[in-house]
Amino acid sequence: MAQLTTATRIAACSAALVAVVALVAPAGAETFPSRPITMIVGFPPGGPTDTLARIVADAMQGPLGQPVVVETLSGASGTIATGRVVHARPDGYTIGIGQWSSHVASPAIYPLDYDVLRDLQPISLLSASPLWMIGKQALPPKTMPELIAWMKARPEPTSFGNVGTGSAAHLCGLYFAQKAGVNLQYVPYRGAAPAMQDLIGGQIDLSCLEASSGLAYVEAGKFKAYAVMGEQRWPKSPETPTMIESGIPGATINFWHGLWTASATPKAAVDRLDAAVVSALANPAVKQRLETLGQVIFPREQQSPAGLSAYHKAEIEKWWPIIKAAGLKAE
Repeated sequence: MAQLTTATRIAACSAALVAVVALVAPAGAETFPSRPITMIVGFPPGGPTDTLARIVADAMQGPLGQPVVVETLSGASGTIATGRVVHARPDGYTIGIGQWSSHVASPAIYPLDYDVLRDLQPISLLSASPLWMIGKQALPPKTMPELIAWMKARPEPTSFGNVGTGSAAHLCGLYFAQKAGVNLQYVPYRGAAPAMQDLIGGQIDLSCLEASSGLAYVEAGKFKAYAVMGEQRWPKSPETPTMIESGIPGATINFWHGLWTASATPKAAVDRLDAAVVSALANPAVKQRLETLGQVIFPREQQSPAGLSAYHKAEIEKWWPIIKAAGLKAE
Protein backbone atom coordinates (compact mmCIF):
# COMPACT_ATOMS: atom_id res chain seq x y z
CA MET A 1 0.00 0.00 0.00
CA ALA A 2 1.37 3.39 -0.93
CA GLN A 3 2.34 5.59 1.99
CA LEU A 4 -0.09 8.51 2.54
CA THR A 5 1.35 11.95 2.11
CA THR A 6 0.99 14.55 4.83
CA ALA A 7 -1.41 16.53 2.66
CA THR A 8 -3.55 13.47 2.09
CA ARG A 9 -3.73 12.70 5.80
CA ILE A 10 -4.75 16.29 6.61
CA ALA A 11 -7.47 16.19 3.98
CA ALA A 12 -8.78 12.90 5.32
CA CYS A 13 -8.86 14.20 8.89
CA SER A 14 -10.65 17.36 7.79
CA ALA A 15 -13.30 15.37 5.96
CA ALA A 16 -13.84 13.19 9.01
CA LEU A 17 -14.18 16.20 11.28
CA VAL A 18 -16.78 17.75 8.98
CA ALA A 19 -18.73 14.50 9.00
CA VAL A 20 -18.71 14.35 12.83
CA VAL A 21 -19.88 17.96 13.14
CA ALA A 22 -22.66 17.26 10.64
CA LEU A 23 -23.83 14.34 12.77
CA VAL A 24 -23.67 16.24 16.08
CA ALA A 25 -25.16 19.58 14.95
CA PRO A 26 -28.92 19.45 14.43
CA ALA A 27 -30.27 20.23 11.02
CA GLY A 28 -31.22 23.86 10.66
CA ALA A 29 -29.22 24.87 13.76
CA GLU A 30 -29.47 28.63 14.31
CA THR A 31 -27.96 31.31 16.46
CA PHE A 32 -30.38 32.43 19.16
CA PRO A 33 -32.34 34.57 18.64
CA SER A 34 -32.96 34.53 14.90
CA ARG A 35 -36.53 35.83 15.04
CA PRO A 36 -38.75 37.99 17.32
CA ILE A 37 -39.33 36.99 20.95
CA THR A 38 -42.75 37.20 22.60
CA MET A 39 -43.06 38.46 26.19
CA ILE A 40 -46.34 37.36 27.79
CA VAL A 41 -47.98 39.70 30.33
CA GLY A 42 -50.74 38.32 32.54
CA PHE A 43 -52.23 41.65 33.60
CA PRO A 44 -54.12 44.43 31.79
CA PRO A 45 -52.43 47.25 29.85
CA GLY A 46 -51.59 50.32 31.90
CA GLY A 47 -50.93 48.43 35.13
CA PRO A 48 -47.53 48.14 36.85
CA THR A 49 -46.59 44.77 35.36
CA ASP A 50 -47.52 45.84 31.84
CA THR A 51 -45.60 49.11 32.21
CA LEU A 52 -42.47 47.36 33.45
CA ALA A 53 -42.76 44.71 30.71
CA ARG A 54 -42.79 47.32 27.96
CA ILE A 55 -39.82 49.20 29.39
CA VAL A 56 -37.72 46.04 29.73
CA ALA A 57 -38.84 44.52 26.41
CA ASP A 58 -37.89 47.67 24.54
CA ALA A 59 -34.45 47.79 26.16
CA MET A 60 -33.77 44.08 25.49
CA GLN A 61 -34.17 44.46 21.73
CA GLY A 62 -30.78 46.08 21.19
CA PRO A 63 -28.70 43.43 22.98
CA LEU A 64 -30.70 40.60 21.38
CA GLY A 65 -30.78 42.06 17.89
CA GLN A 66 -34.45 41.06 17.57
CA PRO A 67 -37.80 42.63 18.49
CA VAL A 68 -39.35 41.66 21.83
CA VAL A 69 -43.12 41.81 21.33
CA VAL A 70 -45.35 42.27 24.39
CA GLU A 71 -48.55 40.20 24.34
CA THR A 72 -51.30 40.60 26.94
CA LEU A 73 -53.08 37.51 28.24
CA SER A 74 -54.81 38.60 31.43
CA GLY A 75 -57.09 36.66 33.79
CA ALA A 76 -57.01 34.33 36.80
CA SER A 77 -54.42 36.48 38.61
CA GLY A 78 -51.81 35.91 35.91
CA THR A 79 -52.00 32.11 35.91
CA ILE A 80 -53.34 31.90 32.33
CA ALA A 81 -50.32 33.79 31.03
CA THR A 82 -47.95 31.71 33.15
CA GLY A 83 -49.51 28.54 31.73
CA ARG A 84 -48.90 29.84 28.23
CA VAL A 85 -45.19 30.16 29.02
CA VAL A 86 -45.05 26.76 30.72
CA HIS A 87 -46.57 25.01 27.69
CA ALA A 88 -44.65 26.96 25.07
CA ARG A 89 -41.97 25.30 22.99
CA PRO A 90 -38.80 25.35 25.15
CA ASP A 91 -36.69 27.37 22.74
CA GLY A 92 -36.53 30.77 24.47
CA TYR A 93 -38.81 32.54 22.01
CA THR A 94 -41.66 32.77 24.54
CA ILE A 95 -40.86 34.45 27.84
CA GLY A 96 -43.14 35.68 30.59
CA ILE A 97 -42.97 38.49 33.11
CA GLY A 98 -44.46 37.56 36.45
CA GLN A 99 -44.74 38.91 39.95
CA TRP A 100 -45.74 38.16 43.52
CA SER A 101 -49.41 37.53 42.70
CA SER A 102 -48.93 35.33 39.63
CA HIS A 103 -45.93 33.33 40.80
CA VAL A 104 -46.35 33.12 44.59
CA ALA A 105 -49.93 33.61 45.76
CA SER A 106 -51.94 32.30 42.81
CA PRO A 107 -50.16 28.91 42.59
CA ALA A 108 -51.14 28.33 46.22
CA ILE A 109 -54.81 28.98 45.43
CA TYR A 110 -55.66 27.99 41.86
CA PRO A 111 -55.80 24.35 40.66
CA LEU A 112 -53.07 24.50 38.00
CA ASP A 113 -51.76 21.94 35.53
CA TYR A 114 -48.19 23.03 36.17
CA ASP A 115 -45.74 23.46 39.03
CA VAL A 116 -44.53 27.04 39.20
CA LEU A 117 -41.05 26.01 40.40
CA ARG A 118 -40.51 22.81 38.42
CA ASP A 119 -42.04 23.79 35.08
CA LEU A 120 -40.52 27.22 34.58
CA GLN A 121 -36.95 28.21 33.81
CA PRO A 122 -35.95 31.38 35.68
CA ILE A 123 -34.15 34.09 33.70
CA SER A 124 -33.70 37.05 36.07
CA LEU A 125 -35.17 39.16 38.83
CA LEU A 126 -36.12 42.64 37.61
CA SER A 127 -37.35 45.20 40.15
CA ALA A 128 -39.66 45.72 43.11
CA SER A 129 -41.73 48.35 44.85
CA PRO A 130 -43.95 48.36 47.96
CA LEU A 131 -47.72 48.24 48.04
CA TRP A 132 -49.74 50.97 49.69
CA MET A 133 -53.24 51.44 51.03
CA ILE A 134 -54.95 54.10 48.96
CA GLY A 135 -58.43 55.65 49.13
CA LYS A 136 -60.68 57.80 46.97
CA GLN A 137 -60.16 61.52 47.37
CA ALA A 138 -63.63 62.09 48.85
CA LEU A 139 -62.97 59.93 51.93
CA PRO A 140 -63.10 62.12 55.07
CA PRO A 141 -60.17 60.52 56.99
CA LYS A 142 -56.71 61.99 56.43
CA THR A 143 -54.61 59.39 58.30
CA MET A 144 -54.67 55.63 58.79
CA PRO A 145 -55.82 55.84 62.46
CA GLU A 146 -58.62 58.18 61.35
CA LEU A 147 -59.51 55.78 58.52
CA ILE A 148 -59.78 52.82 60.90
CA ALA A 149 -61.96 54.80 63.32
CA TRP A 150 -64.18 55.97 60.44
CA MET A 151 -64.58 52.42 59.12
CA LYS A 152 -65.49 51.06 62.55
CA ALA A 153 -68.13 53.74 62.99
CA ARG A 154 -69.88 52.85 59.72
CA PRO A 155 -72.68 50.26 59.73
CA GLU A 156 -71.84 49.06 56.20
CA PRO A 157 -68.54 47.53 55.02
CA THR A 158 -66.07 49.69 53.11
CA SER A 159 -65.65 48.78 49.43
CA PHE A 160 -62.20 47.53 48.50
CA GLY A 161 -60.82 47.00 44.98
CA ASN A 162 -59.45 43.45 44.73
CA VAL A 163 -57.37 42.56 41.66
CA GLY A 164 -57.76 38.79 42.03
CA THR A 165 -58.18 36.08 44.64
CA GLY A 166 -54.87 35.67 46.41
CA SER A 167 -53.38 38.75 44.79
CA ALA A 168 -51.12 41.02 46.80
CA ALA A 169 -54.02 43.46 47.02
CA HIS A 170 -56.32 40.73 48.34
CA LEU A 171 -53.89 39.59 51.04
CA CYS A 172 -53.19 43.19 51.95
CA GLY A 173 -56.92 43.75 52.45
CA LEU A 174 -57.42 40.55 54.41
CA TYR A 175 -54.47 41.26 56.69
CA PHE A 176 -55.51 44.87 57.23
CA ALA A 177 -59.14 43.97 57.98
CA GLN A 178 -58.12 41.28 60.45
CA LYS A 179 -55.56 43.36 62.33
CA ALA A 180 -57.59 46.58 62.31
CA GLY A 181 -60.90 44.88 63.13
CA VAL A 182 -62.82 46.36 60.19
CA ASN A 183 -65.10 44.99 57.47
CA LEU A 184 -64.31 45.18 53.75
CA GLN A 185 -66.54 44.46 50.78
CA TYR A 186 -64.27 43.08 48.05
CA VAL A 187 -64.94 44.32 44.51
CA PRO A 188 -63.19 42.12 41.89
CA TYR A 189 -61.06 43.58 39.07
CA ARG A 190 -58.91 41.99 36.36
CA GLY A 191 -55.95 44.20 37.19
CA ALA A 192 -54.63 47.30 38.90
CA ALA A 193 -55.39 49.73 36.06
CA PRO A 194 -59.21 49.33 36.09
CA ALA A 195 -59.22 49.34 39.91
CA MET A 196 -57.35 52.65 39.93
CA GLN A 197 -59.75 54.15 37.42
CA ASP A 198 -62.73 53.29 39.62
CA LEU A 199 -60.89 54.61 42.66
CA ILE A 200 -60.33 57.91 40.85
CA GLY A 201 -63.98 57.92 39.79
CA GLY A 202 -65.14 57.27 43.36
CA GLN A 203 -66.83 53.92 42.58
CA ILE A 204 -64.82 52.18 45.32
CA ASP A 205 -63.44 53.42 48.63
CA LEU A 206 -60.08 51.68 49.05
CA SER A 207 -57.53 49.41 47.44
CA CYS A 208 -54.00 48.19 48.12
CA LEU A 209 -51.91 48.41 44.96
CA GLU A 210 -48.32 48.64 43.86
CA ALA A 211 -47.11 52.06 44.92
CA SER A 212 -45.26 52.89 41.72
CA SER A 213 -48.40 52.58 39.59
CA GLY A 214 -50.34 55.10 41.69
CA LEU A 215 -47.67 57.65 42.54
CA ALA A 216 -48.62 60.16 39.83
CA TYR A 217 -52.28 60.01 40.88
CA VAL A 218 -51.44 60.62 44.53
CA GLU A 219 -49.18 63.54 43.61
CA ALA A 220 -51.97 64.96 41.44
CA GLY A 221 -54.47 64.65 44.30
CA LYS A 222 -56.60 62.03 42.52
CA PHE A 223 -56.67 59.79 45.58
CA LYS A 224 -55.17 59.51 49.05
CA ALA A 225 -52.25 57.36 50.24
CA TYR A 226 -52.77 56.16 53.81
CA ALA A 227 -49.86 53.78 54.42
CA VAL A 228 -47.05 51.86 52.71
CA MET A 229 -46.79 48.07 53.09
CA GLY A 230 -43.02 48.20 53.57
CA GLU A 231 -40.60 47.90 56.46
CA GLN A 232 -39.49 51.48 55.81
CA ARG A 233 -41.06 54.55 54.25
CA TRP A 234 -40.93 54.69 50.47
CA PRO A 235 -38.39 57.29 49.24
CA LYS A 236 -40.75 58.43 46.45
CA SER A 237 -43.41 59.37 49.02
CA PRO A 238 -41.54 59.91 52.30
CA GLU A 239 -44.49 61.65 53.94
CA THR A 240 -46.59 58.45 53.73
CA PRO A 241 -46.13 56.34 56.91
CA THR A 242 -45.68 52.59 56.90
CA MET A 243 -48.53 50.33 57.93
CA ILE A 244 -46.40 49.30 60.92
CA GLU A 245 -46.05 52.94 62.00
CA SER A 246 -49.82 53.22 61.67
CA GLY A 247 -50.37 50.47 64.22
CA ILE A 248 -50.68 47.37 61.97
CA PRO A 249 -47.71 45.13 62.90
CA GLY A 250 -46.08 42.77 60.42
CA ALA A 251 -47.82 44.30 57.39
CA THR A 252 -45.14 44.11 54.69
CA ILE A 253 -45.38 42.82 51.11
CA ASN A 254 -42.61 43.38 48.57
CA PHE A 255 -44.19 43.54 45.11
CA TRP A 256 -41.42 42.11 42.93
CA HIS A 257 -41.13 41.10 39.26
CA GLY A 258 -39.13 38.46 37.43
CA LEU A 259 -38.73 36.94 33.99
CA TRP A 260 -39.17 33.25 33.12
CA THR A 261 -39.28 30.94 30.11
CA ALA A 262 -40.29 27.31 29.60
CA SER A 263 -38.49 24.57 31.48
CA ALA A 264 -35.94 22.64 29.36
CA THR A 265 -35.04 25.75 27.36
CA PRO A 266 -31.38 25.39 26.29
CA LYS A 267 -28.91 27.03 28.64
CA ALA A 268 -27.39 29.04 25.78
CA ALA A 269 -30.76 30.69 25.10
CA VAL A 270 -31.39 31.35 28.80
CA ASP A 271 -27.95 32.91 29.21
CA ARG A 272 -28.51 35.09 26.15
CA LEU A 273 -31.85 36.30 27.54
CA ASP A 274 -30.34 36.95 30.96
CA ALA A 275 -27.49 38.94 29.41
CA ALA A 276 -30.06 41.07 27.58
CA VAL A 277 -31.92 41.71 30.86
CA VAL A 278 -28.69 42.69 32.63
CA SER A 279 -27.88 45.07 29.80
CA ALA A 280 -31.40 46.52 29.86
CA LEU A 281 -31.38 47.13 33.63
CA ALA A 282 -27.96 48.78 33.39
CA ASN A 283 -29.18 51.15 30.67
CA PRO A 284 -29.18 54.70 32.13
CA ALA A 285 -32.47 55.57 30.41
CA VAL A 286 -34.15 52.45 31.84
CA LYS A 287 -32.75 53.11 35.30
CA GLN A 288 -34.08 56.66 35.17
CA ARG A 289 -37.56 55.54 34.06
CA LEU A 290 -37.79 52.89 36.77
CA GLU A 291 -36.54 55.28 39.42
CA THR A 292 -39.19 57.78 38.34
CA LEU A 293 -41.80 55.05 38.76
CA GLY A 294 -40.46 54.18 42.20
CA GLN A 295 -39.16 50.78 41.12
CA VAL A 296 -36.00 49.48 42.83
CA ILE A 297 -33.84 47.36 40.52
CA PHE A 298 -32.50 44.18 42.11
CA PRO A 299 -28.70 44.00 42.66
CA ARG A 300 -26.62 42.70 39.76
CA GLU A 301 -25.91 39.39 41.53
CA GLN A 302 -29.65 38.63 41.63
CA GLN A 303 -30.14 39.40 37.95
CA SER A 304 -29.59 35.76 37.03
CA PRO A 305 -31.42 32.43 36.78
CA ALA A 306 -29.96 31.35 40.13
CA GLY A 307 -30.85 34.66 41.75
CA LEU A 308 -34.49 34.48 40.66
CA SER A 309 -34.75 30.78 41.53
CA ALA A 310 -33.54 31.30 45.10
CA TYR A 311 -35.68 34.40 45.68
CA HIS A 312 -38.81 32.78 44.22
CA LYS A 313 -38.40 29.65 46.33
CA ALA A 314 -37.89 31.70 49.51
CA GLU A 315 -41.06 33.74 48.82
CA ILE A 316 -43.11 30.56 48.32
CA GLU A 317 -41.76 29.07 51.56
CA LYS A 318 -42.70 32.29 53.39
CA TRP A 319 -46.17 32.91 51.95
CA TRP A 320 -47.73 29.57 51.08
CA PRO A 321 -48.33 28.56 54.72
CA ILE A 322 -49.96 31.98 55.37
CA ILE A 323 -52.15 31.79 52.26
CA LYS A 324 -53.26 28.22 52.91
CA ALA A 325 -53.96 28.96 56.58
CA ALA A 326 -56.27 31.76 55.42
CA GLY A 327 -58.26 29.18 53.46
CA LEU A 328 -58.30 31.21 50.24
CA LYS A 329 -60.02 29.51 47.29
CA ALA A 330 -60.16 30.38 43.61
CA GLU A 331 -63.30 32.29 42.66
